Amino acid sequence: MAGVATSIENQIRKLRDRGMVLDIEEDKIKEILLDIGYYRLGFYWHPFEIDAEHNFAEGTKFSTVIDLYYLDVDLRYLLIKYINRLELNFRTNLIYWASMHYHDNAIWYTDPTVMAQEYLKDIKAHYNNNFKKKNIQISKHHAKYPDDIYAPCWKTFEYYTFGSIVKVYEHIIDQDVRKLIAEQYNLKKPHKLQNFLDTLVFVRNSCAHSGVIFDLHIDEGVSGIPEIPFNNNYSHSLDSAIKALLYLMNNISSNRKNELEEKLIKLFNKFTDNVVIKGIIKKKLGYSYDIEL
Repeated sequence: MAGVATSIENQIRKLRDRGMVLDIEEDKIKEILLDIGYYRLGFYWHPFEIDAEHNFAEGTKFSTVIDLYYLDVDLRYLLIKYINRLELNFRTNLIYWASMHYHDNAIWYTDPTVMAQEYLKDIKAHYNNNFKKKNIQISKHHAKYPDDIYAPCWKTFEYYTFGSIVKVYEHIIDQDVRKLIAEQYNLKKPHKLQNFLDTLVFVRNSCAHSGVIFDLHIDEGVSGIPEIPFNNNYSHSLDSAIKALLYLMNNISSNRKNELEEKLIKLFNKFTDNVVIKGIIKKKLGYSYDIEL
């Protein structure tokens, strides 16, 4: 058996034995362990471990681990708010520009002359009776138009996830249509917009499912952003994904972009006097403290 359950008292004893400084009252530590969980907190004390036995670097404080945890929580909430704003804008642009191009075909997303076969092979499995029943406007549409196999894209896409919407964009055959949509974000190449969107779907899903994001690794890397260098020329960090989000937001609303940037700076500047957390933000997240309010 890989492991056995252990009591809160034993969990606290393990932390102390491994060298963690328990600088919070024990009753509060118990409350935190019962609230967040020993295993989940392990993701946040992992940066402080120095060997395979999970011993901690000298001076590692429990309060620092909790600071890192809540930095991660606050960052998730902040990013998901603005990625949701991007999702709404992108859905609107995809519907509008593609529908203007295929103006006589409201269900162009099901058309084999418009969409790649790789996308179409799964559409019936997705757009099924359950999809029709559980989404009220889709249900109403088919009740009113019983001969329609699919509802128009502007109705259907309202019930698609961000990832599903991005998949639609990815599989439009006509590159001129994809380019037209990319140009709404001041990007000339569709594959660059695709990369930004794929990256931000990944970040959004990590945030939505309470994933650990302070050290999130973008496997494919973020495509180069016009006139915006990545810190240390590293395109796989969360900071690089944030730069892509800021770039896209700036082409939606400069006020929203500035608002997000200011909130990020304010969040990270909470830790300017905390050498340990500041170091993790710079090394793991990839953020630079060169910008100040």
